[in-house]
Amino acid sequence: MPTLADVVDLLHAWYPPGTADSWDAVGLVAGDPSAEVERVMFAVDPTVEVAHEAVEWGADLLVVHHPLFLTPVSSVAADTPKGRTLHTLTAGGCALLAAHTNADQAVGGVSESLALALGLTDLAPIRPAPAAPLDKVVVFVPVGSADAVRAAMTEAGAGRLGDYDSCTWTGTGEGRFRPLDGATPAVGAVGDLEVVEEARVEAVVPRSRRTAVVRALLAAHPYEEPAFDVVPLADPGLAATGTGRVGRVEETTLEGFAARVGAALPATAHGVRVAGDPQRRVRRVAVCGGAGDFLLDELAHSDVDAYVTSDLRHHRAAEFLEHGGPALVDVAHWAAEWTWLPAVEARLQQALGDRVGTRVSTRCTDPWTFRP
Repeated sequence: MPTLADVVDLLHAWYPPGTADSWDAVGLVAGDPSAEVERVMFAVDPTVEVAHEAVEWGADLLVVHHPLFLTPVSSVAADTPKGRTLHTLTAGGCALLAAHTNADQAVGGVSESLALALGLTDLAPIRPAPAAPLDKVVVFVPVGSADAVRAAMTEAGAGRLGDYDSCTWTGTGEGRFRPLDGATPAVGAVGDLEVVEEARVEAVVPRSRRTAVVRALLAAHPYEEPAFDVVPLADPGLAATGTGRVGRVEETTLEGFAARVGAALPATAHGVRVAGDPQRRVRRVAVCGGAGDFLLDELAHSDVDAYVTSDLRHHRAAEFLEHGGPALVDVAHWAAEWTWLPAVEARLQQALGDRVGTRVSTRCTDPWTFRP
């Protein structure tokens, strides 16, 4: 039977806490990492009702999307709302883990799960996650010393690309220089113009290793004053992770697509609200699980036909439509994010098999409960 630490490690590998927004509060909230885990329940919100459901089912771990302590509290006494949830779980021997904005952006995360639930294909992030900053280090070295310099650079961290290391490029040409008074040249003589066959060695370097790689090449280089370049590389925006998702659906009308959205999501009092011409053609769709009006400006002049998200405000939606942007499909926040729960449950089942029992809570924790 896996321990809580084993399960947490899996979830953190899929949804790294380091990718969460700086204001977020994710990770293991309560529980003994050495305790065994036999049952895991998944829910959107850590309400006291969800906590009771988890304990009554016998869950050892409750995984939620929304953090219990997103806003600070001064007390977790059992007569406070958050305290009731925490005490219910701990008294029942159930740990608590939150995966919030780190799960929003991930492959297999919230926005991707929503997109797949709506039938989107050819998915890509609306706003790709930034890649780790890279530099290219270029050095010019006599051909006979190129192997030593190249080896020193790669040993210091240059030339790592995915599952490959020692990745460099080399070309040859002529290096020209004249040693002046005071120089101690490794090649040539003071006052004489020297021509040397040199290799141009290039390697991509994580920016965090830039200084170490430059120091290594300088130490291995035979010249007194080596020539080298350090070139910052632009982010190509190719990350599979990132904010929201955009993809394609088989061509339909906005009215038909909205009906598909309503059928795919769990029922709520909020339902599905649509802004746009019912007969508008829909082929390309953007989605963002949770509150997504912060992406409106990016989508206003895109090739997207419809944008599915939650919590759209009156003025922002009206102004967006005035500029001829995509149609808007506003769904319940809870319903959109609930689509991630079966996906993460299936992922855990695949990783752990029958060693752990799982359950997705179908309890609606959307705050809007009815329409008169």
